[in-house]
Amino acid sequence: MLPFVPVPPRRLDDYREAAGPDAVDRLRRAAAPLTGAKVLHINSTAFGGGVAELLFAQVPLMNDLGIETGWQVIEGAEDFFTVTKFAHNGLQGAEVPWTPEMETIYLDRCRSNAEGVAGGFDYVIVHDPQPAGILGALEEQGRRTGKWIWRCHIDLSAPHAPVLDFFSRQVDGYDGAVFTMEEFVPPDLTEPRLFIIPPSIDPLSLKNVHIDHETVYEVLSRYGVDRSRPILTQVSRFDPWKDPLGVIDAYRLARKESPGLQLLLIGSMAHDDPEGWHYLEVTDAYRQGDPDIFLLSNLQEVGSLEVNAFQRASAVVVQKSLREGFGLVVSEAMWKEVPVVGGNVGGIRLQIDDGVTGFLVTPVEAGAERVVQILADLELSSKMGRAGRERVAERFLTLRELEDHVGMLSAL
Repeated sequence: MLPFVPVPPRRLDDYREAAGPDAVDRLRRAAAPLTGAKVLHINSTAFGGGVAELLFAQVPLMNDLGIETGWQVIEGAEDFFTVTKFAHNGLQGAEVPWTPEMETIYLDRCRSNAEGVAGGFDYVIVHDPQPAGILGALEEQGRRTGKWIWRCHIDLSAPHAPVLDFFSRQVDGYDGAVFTMEEFVPPDLTEPRLFIIPPSIDPLSLKNVHIDHETVYEVLSRYGVDRSRPILTQVSRFDPWKDPLGVIDAYRLARKESPGLQLLLIGSMAHDDPEGWHYLEVTDAYRQGDPDIFLLSNLQEVGSLEVNAFQRASAVVVQKSLREGFGLVVSEAMWKEVPVVGGNVGGIRLQIDDGVTGFLVTPVEAGAERVVQILADLELSSKMGRAGRERVAERFLTLRELEDHVGMLSAL
């Protein structure tokens, strides 16, 4: 049996203040017809990524709604996760090598994982490429039951054709497929019923809940960050798609106008991302020993509380992605009323209203200019911060996504 992820209970009524009583009541009404249904989520890791963060909030809240919900994590060796990293990069547009041997490694592991999938669920939601092949393996074994939904969290707007062709075959048998944006839907994916559901942040998680100034200052002090000087922060995996080297370039340009500027690059090292370790080393070399560039991760015991503190202490948060399925960290910063300078790509465009809730940029130079502009204009910074929080409250909190999910399950 694949391991189930234990999650602490949550109460929907606790969200009345953050999300509003109407959102709570509306979700309860929408979920009522599904009372007693059983839902299973399957993904590749219980920590270190946005999917895990989403599930830690959604699984217990679904249970509180009376929908019995569990979460299993697949198992895989290094060769499997190397293949799925190639798949992830290929689906986002990189021209990666893709061979029959890689497909064999992938399918063999999916067959092995399929044997450990729990039965008896009415709906199974499979997240991202890593476990997508499990449904086909179950069909081979004659063990398919319930409705199956593939939730794609990545940008498929310009995929590498051989990788897309392979994964389209894995997904064709699903009853539903969920994408963050319509432009992410491949034109030849016609079998599953399509749903567009943007992700969300949990306002009551340790990463997003309000913390006092004393806690923020204690965290800064613990990691040697000078609270008297402005802070520029990016929170993301160490991954070429997140462009940490471009962030360093933008920081160096901005520092010419703001000499005291500090840069925090904060990531989480996950077991299903073997490329992350290499790119952490690449980023470390690129900072050239600059004492005002901090590379921090769970390796230094940076967790949700610390990320919360660093984001709240930041003058500007950046997310200079080259491709981005959504980027939860954008909404996280906006919820904390911190201006965001984000890459003009994918799901970041859903969150940032350019010039209102933040700035969308493409070249490094533009990113640096916008950072300097925000640092120099406190009124602009404050206005953007308030507008950002309002946008997240309206569109990108957990209860809205759960309502969308309940609607999808009912439709299927």
